[in-house]
Amino acid sequence: MTDLWETLSALAQDMLIAAALLLPLLGLGFVLLRGFRPLPLVWALLWRFRWANLMFVVLIAVSTGMGIGLITQERGLRVGSAQAAEKFDLVVAAPGSELTLMLASVFLQPSAVPLLDGAAYDRIASHPRVEIAAPIAFGDSFDGAPVVGTIAEFVTYLTDDQIEGRLFARTGEAVVGAAIDLQLGDHFAPAHGEGEEAEHDAHDEFEIEVVGRMARSGSPWDHAILIPVETVWEVHGLANGHPFEDGDKIGPPFDPALFPGTPAVIVRATDMSGAYALRSALTEAGETMAFFPGTVLASLYRVMGDVRQAMQIMSIVTQALVAVSVLLGLFILSRLFQRQLAMLRALGAPRRFVMAVVWGYGATLMAAGTALGLLFGFGAAAVLSRIVTLRTDILVSASITWAEINLALGFLAVTSILSLIPVLVVLTRPVVQGLRQ
Repeated sequence: MTDLWETLSALAQDMLIAAALLLPLLGLGFVLLRGFRPLPLVWALLWRFRWANLMFVVLIAVSTGMGIGLITQERGLRVGSAQAAEKFDLVVAAPGSELTLMLASVFLQPSAVPLLDGAAYDRIASHPRVEIAAPIAFGDSFDGAPVVGTIAEFVTYLTDDQIEGRLFARTGEAVVGAAIDLQLGDHFAPAHGEGEEAEHDAHDEFEIEVVGRMARSGSPWDHAILIPVETVWEVHGLANGHPFEDGDKIGPPFDPALFPGTPAVIVRATDMSGAYALRSALTEAGETMAFFPGTVLASLYRVMGDVRQAMQIMSIVTQALVAVSVLLGLFILSRLFQRQLAMLRALGAPRRFVMAVVWGYGATLMAAGTALGLLFGFGAAAVLSRIVTLRTDILVSASITWAEINLALGFLAVTSILSLIPVLVVLTRPVVQGLRQ
């Protein structure tokens, strides 16, 4: 049986799980409603207590929707961060925290990290399995956006050569991200530092022209300004990696003796096997550290997986509390229309008919709240995705999947079955007592 299950597609498995969750509900409905037409009475009860019913439906919807919205964000952030790091095969830096270096070099989070010298960069760039060895220099900003120094080959690789305008061809030129509010031909002077501590007038004598704009990638690099790494060094009064007689040359090869240093080198290997060989070759004791950003992200995903489980548990607990609240509400409402139900029994209505009326009433509330909760969850996921995208610069596109649908269906099945409890309580009361209410 297990082998047969594993041969099914993911969609087929999800649909079978949904059917299994609905089967008890459908079976119970068939047993109670078979041969009867309780819907007119159910509708009458829904309309008679419409405001209380609406409150219960909204309560269920909010609980279900918020749980779904939060769970989808974890998955959306995980997928978005993986896509943002997709272009970064291997990062080489001075020994330290891989997480810190990944956040700095891939996600452009400000960090103070040691520099690799010219000899270390030369060993990396000259390795036969290295296709691109892009030094990354950061620390400056403009209007809150990080200004990152690198080489033209890396910009071409990062954007798949989708650039409006052209690449920078000399120092003093820049290619901006898709979300930067600068136009081709605009000029700007970078600030020293980032955030509130940035010194806005530190580099006023250096004017940089925008010559290109990158296509949108859904990563923090959409909010970055890329300039030749030589410009970053020159702005800070350092050598630019080239002999004076080379003039305004930019890009590799660099003279190790004139290489001021770089926090990290983004390496593109010739092939996948070469990337693993490079990681071993470039991880030298006390000199360099090479790591795959995807491996670091995998560690984060394990933590996020624990968070996801915690959110699922919180969602289930919240929905359980809501279910208890709704069941208590059904008890209260059943007291309100106990006289009508007692009259039905006095007129000879079968017990199963009375059960069908009360259960149909409660199940309708549950089903309406769950359906509205799915819609509310879809809206909450869209709003939260936009907020997370703006806060993290990572394109988060969260959507409701079968996992969330099955979670909602499980809640509906359990609470609908539990709604039989008020039915049984109503039937245990004497008819005469009910008529006196």
